[in-house]
Amino acid sequence: MGDRLMDRPRPTTHYSTFTRVAAIVWIVVAALLLLDVLWRGEGREAWIAAAVLVASVSVVHLAWLRPRVVSTERGLRMVNPLRETFVPWTAVVWVDVTDVLRVHTPGRIVRSWPLRETKRHRVRDNMRRDAGYADPGEDDDNPAATRPVDLVARQLRRDAERYKARPLSGPVRDADEAGPAALGAGDEPQTMVPLEVIVVLTATAVFVVAVLLLV
Repeated sequence: MGDRLMDRPRPTTHYSTFTRVAAIVWIVVAALLLLDVLWRGEGREAWIAAAVLVASVSVVHLAWLRPRVVSTERGLRMVNPLRETFVPWTAVVWVDVTDVLRVHTPGRIVRSWPLRETKRHRVRDNMRRDAGYADPGEDDDNPAATRPVDLVARQLRRDAERYKARPLSGPVRDADEAGPAALGAGDEPQTMVPLEVIVVLTATAVFVVAVLLLV
């Protein structure tokens, strides 16, 4: 049994490198500024500055650091700033890119916040292609000329084919396996607001309101 567990493929995480690095840099800078405010600041202005810094860290964490797409044995874990969607492989019809990476399912299209096309002319071309006004791009079969987000879409299509060929049976019972939104999921996408988001938003709101009312 141990050998089978070791042979299981590890989840593959896709995210925006630029926004993740920018988030880490800002969190470090904000932490240093917060320490400086607490050390040298005085009065109401110092507390308001601290509240702004804490709020900015929360926003950056939710919008830049947390979002990602994780390919697991069970399906795709689509982590966006405020919500998380689990898409089982049986529900994945197609994966493509317009302005963002999209996962098509029989009932709806799930959009990824962090994986997006940054060049406007490519977004325009993708939109025209999606509407049927343009043929597939000439770079589709040339990895060296393919945009990073298109490479991710291609990899996820391959993952879908691979995992559909040997699907795992039974509902997901462990959040570590495919994320909290996957718990109890069947053959349809399942969306939830994770506890992490609720805790971050609540704690930040309580701190900011307390500062404004009590200081």
